[in-house]
Order: sequence, then structure tokens, then C-alpha cells
Amino acid sequence: MKLVAIIGSNNQVSYNRLLIEFIAKHYPKFHLEKLEVRELPLFNEDIAGVTPAVIEEWSKKISKSDGVIIACPEYNHSVTASLKSAIEWMSYQVHPLKQKPVMILGASTYPQGSSRAQLHLRQILNSPGVDADVFQGQEFLLGQAKTAFNAAAEISDPKTVSFLAGCLQDFAIFVKKAKKNDKGGK
Repeated sequence: MKLVAIIGSNNQVSYNRLLIEFIAKHYPKFHLEKLEVRELPLFNEDIAGVTPAVIEEWSKKISKSDGVIIACPEYNHSVTASLKSAIEWMSYQVHPLKQKPVMILGASTYPQGSSRAQLHLRQILNSPGVDADVFQGQEFLLGQAKTAFNAAAEISDPKTVSFLAGCLQDFAIFVKKAKKNDKGGK
């Protein structure tokens, strides 16, 4: 299964990037291609008349994928400006997220993980022009990220790893159903 993973942080050191790297390492059946929001210019309608090449590249990669995983950090109880900007690009002249299966997960240094940001991101992904097919239930919220990863960048709690595996397995089923429905509708 070919998935794109959007890392929603500009930070050089990011727990959300570690989370995506952990998934890529331990769940190779997903064939994750990582996309970094820090690669994109800030959305601006003044320059949006001509879609930048990096936006076209992202759009093609997302369109060719079976689904998308978004690693959503939380700042001030919401998504990062760079992640919001990336989605704005993906809903202005190109629309690769339309009906694309999307899983939201996130890591945060606070106990509740990225719960508020994930809620906002669901609203954004359901807005007109984006129209993503957002995976419901079993949200993966990694709280206390500073201590959740060990020195080898591995999630150290076996229950957390098991829960993540279950969420990813359920998302794989969701993606397969979406793909089957898409083929049936054409």
C-alpha cells in the first residue's frame, strides 16, 4: 500500500517526524513517502496564479498514493500555520485530497497529545475544496513525546506501539475499502 506522510512541523527536531519515521521503519507494508511542510512556500493568492512546481509535485504524489497520513503537531491548541498553508495549496488550484483517505495522528509534549489540533484539522480537511475522506475513530494521540521516544527514536511503551499498530491496521482496511468503492464507482 502506497501512502504519503505529511509531516506538519517546520522544526528540525520534530516528534511528529519521529513518529512518521517510526511508522516507516516498523510498518514497511505502507511504503511511506514523506513530505515536509517546510518545503512549501507560505500560501499567498498573489503568487497562486501560477502553481509552484513543488505544489504540483506534492499534488502528483498525493494523487498517485492510496492514502495520506498527516502527522499533526499542536501549537496554541491548533494546527501549525505551515500545515494549514500546505492544505490551502492543496485546495486552491489542485485538489489531490478530494476523496483521498486520510489518517490524522500526532505527537505533543503535553499529556493530551495533539487532540485539539486534530479536531481542527478534521474540520479543515472536510471543508469545500479539500473534501478529504477522513478516517474516523481510533485517533492516535502521542502525549508526553519527550519521554515517549527512547534514545534510539523508538516508542518505548509496548501498549502504545500495540495501539498504534491497531490504528494503522484499521486505516489500511479503510484505504482498501475506499479503493474498492472508487473502482466500483468508475
